[in-house]
Amino acid sequence: MKTKLGLLLLFICFLAGCVTNEANRYYLKEQLPPKNVSEVEVLQAVPKRPYMVIADLQASGASFDYLQKRAAEAGADAVIVTCTGGSYSTSEIWAEKDRYSNSCTGFIGTAIKYRTE
Repeated sequence: MKTKLGLLLLFICFLAGCVTNEANRYYLKEQLPPKNVSEVEVLQAVPKRPYMVIADLQASGASFDYLQKRAAEAGADAVIVTCTGGSYSTSEIWAEKDRYSNSCTGFIGTAIKYRTE
């Protein structure tokens, strides 16, 4: 019985995944129809095309795919992804030379809609 209970708890934890501390804020008064995930661009910089911000998405332990999915649910054309947090080495004092400088513990996504005007 204890083994079954332990396996059930492990399975529930697995289903929950690694995403924690999710916070989303939508800025439009009316909800847009959702899009197919494959239609939503994942950007790492602000695009040159005119756009408006429709939502900010935040999740610790998430991936680009997760934020892309959330942006698609909001009806976004693209999501601008920014890395937050990360690991660090106590023996290396310069952040840009730190062996962990490319690590992330979370992401913030800005869901955008391109302007047609």
